Amino acid sequence: MLRLQKYIADCGITSRRKAEELIAQGRVQVNGEVVRELGTKVNPELDAVMVNGQAIDRNSVQKLYILMNKPRCVMTTLEDPEGRKTVIDLIKEVPERVYPVGRLDYLSEGLLLLTNDGDLANKIIHPSSNITKVYEVKVFGAVTESLLKKLRSGATVEGISLKPKSVRVIKQLPTKTWLEFRLTEGKNREIRKICEAYGITIDKLKRVAIGGLAIDQISPGSYRFATKQQLLKAIGLNKDGSVREEIEYISAKKSVSLKLKGAQDCTSADDKAFHKFRKGDYFKTIADIKERKEKEAKEERRLAFEAKEAAHQARKQKKRRRMKAKEAAKGHGVHAEIIRD
Repeated sequence: MLRLQKYIADCGITSRRKAEELIAQGRVQVNGEVVRELGTKVNPELDAVMVNGQAIDRNSVQKLYILMNKPRCVMTTLEDPEGRKTVIDLIKEVPERVYPVGRLDYLSEGLLLLTNDGDLANKIIHPSSNITKVYEVKVFGAVTESLLKKLRSGATVEGISLKPKSVRVIKQLPTKTWLEFRLTEGKNREIRKICEAYGITIDKLKRVAIGGLAIDQISPGSYRFATKQQLLKAIGLNKDGSVREEIEYISAKKSVSLKLKGAQDCTSADDKAFHKFRKGDYFKTIADIKERKEKEAKEERRLAFEAKEAAHQARKQKKRRRMKAKEAAKGHGVHAEIIRD
């Protein structure tokens, strides 16, 4: 006997948590009767289960495991009411219906797992699995040693404690800084909330690894298939979902020591001037910058045309003066007459 929500997840309909919502909403039937009790158990060999009016059978579903490099500005949902592109739009040729494991928000990118194995999906995202997820985050401005200490200490946002496993600087740019965050719980928008708690604005956020499973050699918008065994081995789980060993991604990028090198000579990362690039104002800010650049480019083209036209007119004027001088020389020329004896 299996719990109803687990059976629905095993059939690849959705994750176990989402299955619980379907049951509570009265969208699941067992042997023709609507079931709303989450503790209900079914016998897959004897009971007929329907979800949204369609019969389900876990024996008829091929389990698929997909590793995707999610691009920015793509929704991690099955469909979007605003008509924005979703991760499902990137895998239309996949024969079975699959679901994202966890989330990457609209402006985030990187490694995303998709599967119709709801039981495995639940094991991966559950905090008890203690799987380390690695993110590379580019922030505006210079991160000082004091700011780095604050990020490492975490923050309490809306009564929820958020604390990364580790944070380090991996690259310094003239006006921006690349950080690496490592998380084990992966709460909703955890990195963005920690950064914003200390006035830091994120430019780019990319998940590069889940456990030992990395995004290497998968270009943005592309994906590849994996087997369940490959996933479990890379993440460090046993078949029953228990933790076999803690596996972490080993980055080739070295840490930048702020004690030795110091922060860049530019605006501090916690400056309020960068707030206009946050999620709520991001697209308006980008549109304003684009409009300003287009106006500047148009003005440059106008000035270049005027300069070119002025040079052309100057050449024409010079030519006219030269021709006029030539004509004048012809009118006042000296004529000699040769007299023969």
